[in-house]
Amino acid sequence: MPDPSTPGCFLEMRETARSIFRYTLDQASIANAFARHVNCERGLLRVRDDLYDLQSYSGVLVVSLGKAANTMLEALARQVGSSLSGIVAASVEPASQLRGFRYFRGGHPTPNQESIQAATAMLRALEAQTATSLVIFLISGGGSSIVEKPIDDEISLDDLIATYSALVHSGAPIAEINAIRKHLSPVKGGRLAKAAFPAQQVSLLVSDVPDITPDALASGPTMPDSTSVADCYRVAEKYDLVPQFPASVRELFERHALEETPKSDDPVFERARWWTVLSNQTAIEQASVAAERAGLFVHIDNSCDDWDYQTAADYLLKKLRELRKQCSPVCLISGGEVTVKVTNPGIGGRNHQFALACAEKIAGEPITVLSAGTDGVDGNSPAAGAVVDGSTIERIREQGLNARQALEDFDAYPVFRALGDAIETGPTGNNLRDVRILLAY
Repeated sequence: MPDPSTPGCFLEMRETARSIFRYTLDQASIANAFARHVNCERGLLRVRDDLYDLQSYSGVLVVSLGKAANTMLEALARQVGSSLSGIVAASVEPASQLRGFRYFRGGHPTPNQESIQAATAMLRALEAQTATSLVIFLISGGGSSIVEKPIDDEISLDDLIATYSALVHSGAPIAEINAIRKHLSPVKGGRLAKAAFPAQQVSLLVSDVPDITPDALASGPTMPDSTSVADCYRVAEKYDLVPQFPASVRELFERHALEETPKSDDPVFERARWWTVLSNQTAIEQASVAAERAGLFVHIDNSCDDWDYQTAADYLLKKLRELRKQCSPVCLISGGEVTVKVTNPGIGGRNHQFALACAEKIAGEPITVLSAGTDGVDGNSPAAGAVVDGSTIERIREQGLNARQALEDFDAYPVFRALGDAIETGPTGNNLRDVRILLAY
């Protein structure tokens, strides 16, 4: 373990945190998850506890959507072979395209024209399925914007983007944001499942939402919706969103004209199954393994999920300091996401913001904090997040930069790029929410 009194201590701690995160990304991969939970032999497809005889169906359609859409399809194809066909919508181009599939590059974090084209293509394909068809849905985070279509023709793409912007910058947690998204779209809140009815359906989920709200993943396109129109009106009032919405959307809220989504007792779900094959819990478990191998005492605390980033920083640092009194060196691992209410968007995201807030609170201490997204992208930056320690604030000053101003302007990424402390992975093809790794010596 590094000696906290030596100049190289901070550098070594930062590298330890980075190595834990790298190991986490490698082990919590979609390829590993599919190898564990999905198998196909002689036309018999196993998905967790379910078996599907592919030869017994008149046709098999695969619909893959979200940030991990390309990776999930590749993993499925490795198990099943080249007989599959369907539609794929991701936020990045695939390394290569599989024959029999139509590919779309939808927008994220806001939808684009291909998001709408993807939604239209999926609805048409699903509506053509029959009771003798099997639909395999591959769903991952980011799908809310990557596949999208307004519920009302009066809502333009620009209106949709403006609505998304108001929601994302509101400070609301993802579950509340998605409650509104579900009710403004014909592909969310169980409506893709409704389009596919009466076909047999199975959804494989790579989840970037809390385990207790699986229908929040990609706004739950194939699952019964646990939210209601009443929730939408409540959330809109809570965050004063209606005045921020464009006129076409505002009018629906003012008239209380939103239509209800399918619920758990709806017949469209009678032949539908859902299996989570990968989630944030997997990432946390793998981070713990890496930390233990590095000789650290490990403690996991996910209780600040969906907390404001400043509150979460105070809570986790207090917890870390308490743990350090009991054992050293210690690693505190925290999964999930923090929230940020953006008022003056610069370049960065919630992980950059959280990390820079921590840097101010640990100046001079032998503490390191890494916060990053498993998808490799944080907000509007090209980085997954950042790593900070007790030397960060002093090094920022030496660069002639202002940490406090960057925090207030939500412009933390340029600061971390200048320091070399941004976590640059590129898009990972996975999406399991965020991981925070806190070390104390």
